[in-house]
Amino acid sequence: MTRIVFWQLVATVFLMFVSCSTETAKDGMELPGAVEKVNVVNVFLGTSGDHGQMSPSASYPFSMLSIGPVTTPHIHTGYEYYAKKYNGFVHTHLEGVGCTGSGGNILIKPILNGNIQTELIKQSQQGRPGYYEVSFKNGIKSEMTVAHNFGLHKYHFPQNKNELFIDLSYALSGRFVNEEHTLSDNSISGWIDTKTTCSRGIYRIYYCLEVPGCQSITEVGEHKLLIEGNKTADLQVYIGFSSVNTDYAKERVKKNSFQQVRSSAETQWNKLLNQIQVTGEDDRVNLFYSLLYRGLQAPYLISEEDGTYTAIDGSVQHSSDAIYNGWAIWDNYREQLPMLSLFYPDQYGDIAKSIANLYPYGKDNWATKHEPSPTVRTEHAMVVLLDAWEKGYDIPLDEIKVFLLDEAEHLDYGAPDKALESSYDCWALSRILKITGDDDLSEKYRQKAMEYKTYWLKDFADLTKNDIDRMQARGLYQGTIWQYRWFVPFDVAGLKQLAGGEDAFIQQLDRFFDENNYNHANQPDLQVPGLYNATNEPWKSQKLFRELLLDTVVQCYFNNNSKGIDPYVGRIYKNQPRAYLRTMDDDAGTMSSWFVLRSLGLSAVNVGEPVYYLTAPIFQSVKLDWGNGKIFDIKVKNYNKDNFYIKSVKLNGETLTRNWLTHQEIINGGELVIETSEVPNKSWGVE
Repeated sequence: MTRIVFWQLVATVFLMFVSCSTETAKDGMELPGAVEKVNVVNVFLGTSGDHGQMSPSASYPFSMLSIGPVTTPHIHTGYEYYAKKYNGFVHTHLEGVGCTGSGGNILIKPILNGNIQTELIKQSQQGRPGYYEVSFKNGIKSEMTVAHNFGLHKYHFPQNKNELFIDLSYALSGRFVNEEHTLSDNSISGWIDTKTTCSRGIYRIYYCLEVPGCQSITEVGEHKLLIEGNKTADLQVYIGFSSVNTDYAKERVKKNSFQQVRSSAETQWNKLLNQIQVTGEDDRVNLFYSLLYRGLQAPYLISEEDGTYTAIDGSVQHSSDAIYNGWAIWDNYREQLPMLSLFYPDQYGDIAKSIANLYPYGKDNWATKHEPSPTVRTEHAMVVLLDAWEKGYDIPLDEIKVFLLDEAEHLDYGAPDKALESSYDCWALSRILKITGDDDLSEKYRQKAMEYKTYWLKDFADLTKNDIDRMQARGLYQGTIWQYRWFVPFDVAGLKQLAGGEDAFIQQLDRFFDENNYNHANQPDLQVPGLYNATNEPWKSQKLFRELLLDTVVQCYFNNNSKGIDPYVGRIYKNQPRAYLRTMDDDAGTMSSWFVLRSLGLSAVNVGEPVYYLTAPIFQSVKLDWGNGKIFDIKVKNYNKDNFYIKSVKLNGETLTRNWLTHQEIINGGELVIETSEVPNKSWGVE
């Protein structure tokens, strides 16, 4: 009898454990599990106010179709975490971009009694990668899940009269342009044209939307339809996307069960998230995977399985490589694309080739009038292509050389920041031309790149002027003279000389940070905390990175305000809806990827060169597993969560005195042992 009672008790405890481990937290993410990385991703991170501009939408890696809510009020992605009123659900979200956002196509709203004005007031919600659910006070429950360019809605109504209102003209910020559609017994298919980010171009999406068993689909206004359901309490909607035509969109629609699609999405998310395995404090691990998830939303895989795709001039093309679109290169060439190049080579090879493939079809710095998906901008594509080539990716440089030369001849030097950025592009082009064997042209553009020194001496040398900490002074874009003066990643040695030598350079860096001139709310000076790595005081970067990743900092700049207006004191990265600094957009994974790379102790020395600086990880161990038999292990000796100085490093058992690794050294696999300390080792990493 005692033995029976004992095993009943064990069984009860086990069932309680299983119940707790699968319980979903109301208005938040599911509670952490032991293995599945999707269990620790918080899809609500950065979804409130101007603190990331992210969406909790059901999404799939690198898919332009994601399904998520539109609320009143809302942020750039159409959603606000603390909002109660819902307008419905849409199918495109360009995460974390400016100009009041982009996307928000095809609004679907569940309604009661034929009333298009049915109020949807949130009662509870939950979400995880590939899935979103919300219940409303009127008894309607909405769920959505996705596969690649395919999505599935599931609605439960409080009575056996289910109806949906469809607005084909809905788009964020009123960017709708035009649409055409065709109705059949239970489906709607057609295309929609929408202005993309900042209204600088137009993208077209082909779609097929099916509602099995529905009674009727009727027009109730221009671009607006009413779907009468199937006389039951439940209703499902299937939707497929294509950049090519409606036939391909119809092929995307699969009649798999809701649970099958959801499970498949979670499997794919787990596969990608598991390629980087970290161990350490739970709060750091959860934040890491939540931010890594954000770095895997875009660009979008737009080519069909047979290789057909629509190019940016609107023509239909065919490729043996997978074709991607949906660019924010001015933002994410600094962080997200380098992260993808290291962690996800299977995808990145095609991503880089897709950037090269923009040139023959009329690449524009922003967007064309015939984009196949929502997109933003493509400046510094030359830098990305050089970086990919140097990391071993096969890029058709010879084939696009003439387009690169033409682009170089139209670079803008009209403002101080533009002069430095254009010089960077010329440096990259010089390297590309060296690769293609055009030595004379290579030298021409090298000299052109080095002309940055003239611009630098004119606008950035004098730190006594009263406008150096003023946002957008002298025609700058999203930055100050202080912040842009460091933007010469391709020639730090030359920058040091201009600044007055090593000691003067360090003193100016010290002043920059001591006076809180650094701005993490935007991209122009993201590389500056790592510049100490290029001096004889690299321990200062080790300290700065830890503070910016996890500790309290002072930030004085937000969007276009100058210094002195309501500074912020606190952490930058937080695992909550108001996650980032105010006005700090994630910009298509840029800011999340900054955290991801540096949390592992890696940061790009100069995009265009296959080298990473080394600092201390915030984790006890890191494993990069590419699934090809090669694994790179990073282990922290003398680990303490508060230690951030490096005492010593060994690579594959050999003492390493330099503070950098090559891309090849990492992807070859092996073991990196970093010994940390409470105090800096001022003799390490100063080679």
